[in-house]
Amino acid sequence: MAVPFSIGKIFDSATQVDGTVFGMQLKHFCVAFLAVLAGGACASCGQMALLKIIGERIITKLRSSLYKHTYVQNAEFFDTHRVGDLISRLGNDTTMVGRSITENLSDGLRSLAFATTGMGMMTYISYKLVGVLALAFPPLAAGAFLYGRAVRDLSRRIQSNQGTLTRIAEERLGNVRTSQAFAGERQEVHRYNDQTRKIFNLAKREAVISATFFSTSSFLGNATFLALLYVGDSMVRSGSITVGDLTTFVMYTGVAGGSLFGLSAAYSDLMKGVGAASRLFELQDHRPIISPTKGMAVKSARGMIEFHDVHFAYPTRPSILVFDGLSLRIAPGRNVAIVAPSGAGKSTVASLLMRFYAPTRGTITINGHDISKMNARQLRRRIGLVGQEPVLFSESIAENVAYGKPEATKSEILEALRLANCHFVHDFPNGIDTLVGARGAQLSGGQKQRIAIARALLKDPDILILDEATSALDVESETLVNRALEPLRQGPRTIITITHRLSTISRSDTIICLGADGKVAQMGTYHHLIADKDGVFAKLVKQQISGR
Repeated sequence: MAVPFSIGKIFDSATQVDGTVFGMQLKHFCVAFLAVLAGGACASCGQMALLKIIGERIITKLRSSLYKHTYVQNAEFFDTHRVGDLISRLGNDTTMVGRSITENLSDGLRSLAFATTGMGMMTYISYKLVGVLALAFPPLAAGAFLYGRAVRDLSRRIQSNQGTLTRIAEERLGNVRTSQAFAGERQEVHRYNDQTRKIFNLAKREAVISATFFSTSSFLGNATFLALLYVGDSMVRSGSITVGDLTTFVMYTGVAGGSLFGLSAAYSDLMKGVGAASRLFELQDHRPIISPTKGMAVKSARGMIEFHDVHFAYPTRPSILVFDGLSLRIAPGRNVAIVAPSGAGKSTVASLLMRFYAPTRGTITINGHDISKMNARQLRRRIGLVGQEPVLFSESIAENVAYGKPEATKSEILEALRLANCHFVHDFPNGIDTLVGARGAQLSGGQKQRIAIARALLKDPDILILDEATSALDVESETLVNRALEPLRQGPRTIITITHRLSTISRSDTIICLGADGKVAQMGTYHHLIADKDGVFAKLVKQQISGR
């Protein structure tokens, strides 16, 4: 900020006899001033590096905090929030907010300081010339306010649509074989392109608004500068100010004008950051109904499992009751099968027992203790779940098996794989260190299922839930998986099998048949239930045998 003032003094020194500047010879002043400029360059370098580091640290902590907060949300949260949108918030939105907090805010404050200092120096030189500049301030201020509000709203809409675009790409690319099987490549490309056009149209609108604001501001600035030169010329001719003072004033005008433009740009980016931050605050403010870490400590989940007058409807469909007064008891150490017509809530039993959801009314107890008062994370550690579509992470076989017990030794992992009939792992060049690919893409359905069973075996749960664990497999794979399940059926643990396969049902000690009304329709042994020809269970078996 000292450059314009110094240049003005240098111009005035040319008209003086001694040619000094601030009492120094010109060459000495230039050397000293060069040293000052070098110091300023070093300070600017440190400032930029420091801001960049601080910005990256803020982004890192913000992402880590949001990811942790998102990961502990309940199942109903993920029922209403698309994964692609969450990824966009963790990526694009956090970056924009981080930049706004550091770089944009710093640039804005620096521009504000330069503009304020420049205006102060101009006021010191000439009140009259400052009055000429002040004529342009009201329209510029009003335009900046309207522009910032428009950009903030557009930024939020653009970020929201970016989340939708990420969701489309994540879902479609993750299921590309399904699209190809139905020859849906063209429609998926059109779907993606339609979304990109929405974002483009919003960005185009933002570009038009930005161009209008900055071009209008530039015109006002140039017109004001022209008026300044006109008035300044007359003042120099009248002797009111010197040529050096006018030169200094004009340079400070350039500095202040550039700073005001920089302030407008920083304000624009800051408003974009505010738009992105509102999406992050929305995520951060969401509190899980079921806290994963609060509640009574759970050291064991053995004992009688009882559902007492349980009412439940999924939060996304609150008017459709899945259970309307469900009551059932599962004795400890028993092998129980749960069967029901499609959509009657078989898998919902598992979701409620795992505390993915909470009943809208009624209680669920284990050994007489209400699970709603238990620590959800510790409870889940005592329950094993093998689903219809086993989820494997894109890590090694060993890491997937040890997911529920990270401290497991290699020998424990190998023993679990042996019990689960996963002999195929030894055929891979890297053995248990073989990467399974995204969602286990490098393995067959039966292989993935047996690895999921090995994961459950290693965890050694008190309660094991088999949710349609063999329904999607062929006969050979089902036979291998059932053999792998035999070790799990041994011992004191309670087995809850959710299935419609006769081969699995007949092995159970007790069968619980749910009705379409959200209550238990029948309960008993296979032979007892099949004998009731008019019962729900017998009709389900008849439908399966007839293939209807």
